[in-house]
Amino acid sequence: MTAARQDAWSPDDDLILAEVTLRHIRDGSTQLSAFEEVGQRIARTSAACGFRWNSCVRKKYDEAIVIAKQQRQKRNYLKKQGISTISGAERLVTEEVESGKADLLSAESLSLEAIIRYLRQWKGTVQEMSKQIRHLEKELKEKEERLNEYKEVNDKLSKEVNEVQTDYQVVNDDYKALIRIMDRARRLAFLTEEADEDRARFKMDANGNLERIE
Repeated sequence: MTAARQDAWSPDDDLILAEVTLRHIRDGSTQLSAFEEVGQRIARTSAACGFRWNSCVRKKYDEAIVIAKQQRQKRNYLKKQGISTISGAERLVTEEVESGKADLLSAESLSLEAIIRYLRQWKGTVQEMSKQIRHLEKELKEKEERLNEYKEVNDKLSKEVNEVQTDYQVVNDDYKALIRIMDRARRLAFLTEEADEDRARFKMDANGNLERIE
């Protein structure tokens, strides 16, 4: 049983899928057999291979599929005609050898094409990532500058708050001192009034004598 993989398809996986499927088409086999073979080679299910072929890989190899079908038709035609002489067999062997060479060249071309396509995609990905990195660096620089501005404003406000707190402390101390002075003055005034009330009062009578006034 083939283990199901969950990771993304790599360019090598796509290349194996294309080469095996094209071979099965040339040999007159079914695509299902091709998907099963690919699944065993790259540890994926045949259903996943079929979905990948139909949704993504197939459209990249339209010309190769046409050539593979033509080769299959040619092979089926030769089988129907039959081989009755040694020369016919030799011709068939020669054609098979030439077809094998063509298949090898086709596979090499497909491999080279896949590599070139992969490199181009990789180059585009790198350029896009570089663009995003530059954009992020620009945003980071702007945010750092804004943060420095906020720090300067915060330092200025903190200094002003400290100055206000110092002024408030001075005013508060002065106010408390004034309250103490006023309390002391009131107490002194109250004591003075009591002393005046307790002080004896006298008046002189007609004979020149002093008498106390109650």
